[in-house]
Amino acid sequence: MLTLVATPIGNLGDLSPRALEAMRSADAVLCEDTRVTGALLARQGVSVPLVPLHEHNEAAQVPRLLERLAAGEKLALASDAGTPLMSDPGYRLVRAAIAAGVPVTAVPGPNAAVMALTLSGLPPHPFLFVGFLPVRGGARAAELGRLRAAERAGLRTTLVFYEAPHRLDESLAAMAETLGADRPAAVARELTKRFEEVRRGSLAELAAWYARHPARGEVVVVVGPPEAEAPAGEADLDARLREALAAGMSVRDAAAAVAAATGVARKLAYARALALSRAGR
Repeated sequence: MLTLVATPIGNLGDLSPRALEAMRSADAVLCEDTRVTGALLARQGVSVPLVPLHEHNEAAQVPRLLERLAAGEKLALASDAGTPLMSDPGYRLVRAAIAAGVPVTAVPGPNAAVMALTLSGLPPHPFLFVGFLPVRGGARAAELGRLRAAERAGLRTTLVFYEAPHRLDESLAAMAETLGADRPAAVARELTKRFEEVRRGSLAELAAWYARHPARGEVVVVVGPPEAEAPAGEADLDARLREALAAGMSVRDAAAAVAAATGVARKLAYARALALSRAGR
């Protein structure tokens, strides 16, 4: 059996008895950094073999780990902090284990994205967990552009991002430029730790604040959903459809999303989307 084990995101008191027992009883614990997980287990008086599993070795490790699972071993997968697979390694292993018929279960626990969402004061559902934006400015702008295109096509959801503290001000400025300077947002920092902070405001206000006050620690950014937009005219309808198609939506999906967002008849939206697609957008 493969067990996914959530670990504390800062406060060691959040390690659940089930999580501890799952790792104590495992034949081995797979972890991003053996030093981090080893220290966590040592505090609890637990000694168990540790196997590094991270983005650089996961592909190579999967066949070996499947052999161990097939032989009847119990393996636990733990992140350095939080819930495995959530912007952390393990996805390849989980998919391979499921495909091989290996039982996969999980011990739920701390998750920074969900905690930040509940503390943000923004609509908690629906929400979209984006994870980390690309590091480079051009790629980051392109990813935010795709999200904005989806919003113009009808997406109405709270967005949740992870970000490194030294990139926070740049990312907030890019979000303000692409998603809207007045969009309500929150920055949650050092959750469950001594200096926990949740700062709320518009994207422009938060970008300005963190440009003057560099952030430290682990950061989650929560951005509220966009406001409903006015009904689309013909030019605006075409613009929205082009954005949706450019974002990778099919003609049918683009038409449905834009029709839902604008109130335009779906048949009309589909006809325009089809014409734009055939014309090369």
